[in-house]
Amino acid sequence: MKTDVDTLNIPGLRMTKQRKEVYRVLMENRDHPTAAEVYERVKQSTPGISLATVYNCLETLVEHNAVRQVNFERESSRYCPNLNEHGHFHDESTGSILDVQFKKGVKLSDFLELPEGAQVNNLDITLRGTIPHN
Repeated sequence: MKTDVDTLNIPGLRMTKQRKEVYRVLMENRDHPTAAEVYERVKQSTPGISLATVYNCLETLVEHNAVRQVNFERESSRYCPNLNEHGHFHDESTGSILDVQFKKGVKLSDFLELPEGAQVNNLDITLRGTIPHN
């Protein structure tokens, strides 16, 4: 069965074994890991990989728009493979970060007063709170 890694084709990006493995790890859980967390996961299948190589792979994947780098205040950068427009919900009780999708048909101008003629090129919405856990 083909995975997203097998079919990933980004113009100008040569998918090395290390990049494929880093990308596979990001796609596997989609839990917005830090570079250190990606490194720990990649080491399981690629024991000789270095933290520097993981950082380089992540940087390259971000530069080629294969994943997004997201930052939450002063915390370590995290990596998100969801390339659709979306926000994030940071559950402060568990530390988990979840993707928050926009409802279909809702436009930014429906809930934000943007300056006249403004064109939004990038959107970063982070909500913080808690989710009840039973």
